[in-house]
Amino acid sequence: MKRILLLGTTLWLGAWMVSCQTQEKQQKDFRAAKERFTTNCSGCHGAQMEAFTDRKWKHGNEPDSLFQTIKYGLGDLGMPSFQNAFTDEEIQDLVAYIRTGIENTGQYTFEEETIRSDTFETSAEFDLKLDTVYSGGAVPWGMVFLPNSELLITEVSGRLYKINAQREKTEISGGPETRAFGQGGLMDIELHPDFETNQLLYLSYAKIKVDGGDTLATTAIAKYKYAGDRLTDGEDLVVAMPYSKKPYHFGSRIEFDDDGYLYFSVGDRGSRDTNPQNLDNHCGKIHRIHDDGSIPMDNPFVGDSTAIQSIYSYGHRNPQGLAFNPSDDQLWENEHGPRGGDEINIIQPGINYGWPEVSYGINYDGTIFTSDTTRQGMHAPLHYWVPSIAPCGMDFIDSTLYPQWENQLLVASLRFKYLNRCKIQNGKVIEEEKLLQNIGRVRNVKTGPDGYIYVAVEQPGSIFRLIPIQK
Repeated sequence: MKRILLLGTTLWLGAWMVSCQTQEKQQKDFRAAKERFTTNCSGCHGAQMEAFTDRKWKHGNEPDSLFQTIKYGLGDLGMPSFQNAFTDEEIQDLVAYIRTGIENTGQYTFEEETIRSDTFETSAEFDLKLDTVYSGGAVPWGMVFLPNSELLITEVSGRLYKINAQREKTEISGGPETRAFGQGGLMDIELHPDFETNQLLYLSYAKIKVDGGDTLATTAIAKYKYAGDRLTDGEDLVVAMPYSKKPYHFGSRIEFDDDGYLYFSVGDRGSRDTNPQNLDNHCGKIHRIHDDGSIPMDNPFVGDSTAIQSIYSYGHRNPQGLAFNPSDDQLWENEHGPRGGDEINIIQPGINYGWPEVSYGINYDGTIFTSDTTRQGMHAPLHYWVPSIAPCGMDFIDSTLYPQWENQLLVASLRFKYLNRCKIQNGKVIEEEKLLQNIGRVRNVKTGPDGYIYVAVEQPGSIFRLIPIQK
């Protein structure tokens, strides 16, 4: 009996020591190491250590390798030696600090896992079972439900489909002339708030033209009349200027508010240093118009002869998520950062959201373009991700089918192939959960009129309804 008690005490002490060591690691004061990184490392690697650590490590990322690299440098890569600048203890502290960023990136290692079931675990009292609504596509970009609950789906290739109650697919003709152009093509779709009366719907698409020997494209917002299996009376309401040869950062999400205003996003089109901070172009902005394309007289830059009149907010990179919060009707937005610095913002009129003057990211090649994450007169993000998850569609859970998830935010992740659940409290993201891990590049998410969550996944293109299954 004594031996059993002694063994139990030993095991308890061992567990207590491990727990203390874990807590000590979590509570370790890295202020000195952070200051050392900012002073000595950020000039080459950027102020955001977590963005720097999101990389492939040529010379290893284990503590011993990092210690050797910092102490002795890498002459062939221009990395100086710090053996005369730091003590060994200071280098070890800096290594421990950098390792926290590496471990943060490591939370997404599920990307290598293989899906073995159509049911995914959650932290809630239910799991999520996939119910396939649409398959056989490539890149389903936008989706919207008709009043009879049939589903309209845009494919980036330029095709528009209707899915009926029997899951039968019908192609809808008469849409805009477009095709896949890099990240662009046929993108978002939205119904007019009075659709049952006027049968109007709206599409965002890559409008393409040939100028000399160059193929150029821009984001366009078009209005159509829905007539069964075809669209008629097509009209471009907005053609974003300028056109560009660059095949990325189209933005293109569309949302109506309860007052009938139409909001849409346009990305910076890859012209980072020209478009987002200048009001004389459409790019890198959120816009607001009337349903006929005219300008609301209370738009923030109405009367400014140097500004595009539809601009509602500016300083954005590539906004691909827009959704109104049903609890307060505020417009939430997400946008892609570069390497690190994806953002969630609450959009307010006339506000500058900072890109590229402020960012939590760095260039894809590891170089820096700004050392500032905040600056006077520029609005800081409500939430940001480092490393970048590549957020796309987003929606709030306006449903009672998923207990305790009501009014929480869902964000599609393209890069890490999962659905991100954000718990919101007092207008802040206080908790996140990675759902549907490794399901594929999640392009869009919507709460349907039946209360179920629908997710669009790329290549192969599929749309799944998420059925909560009691554990």
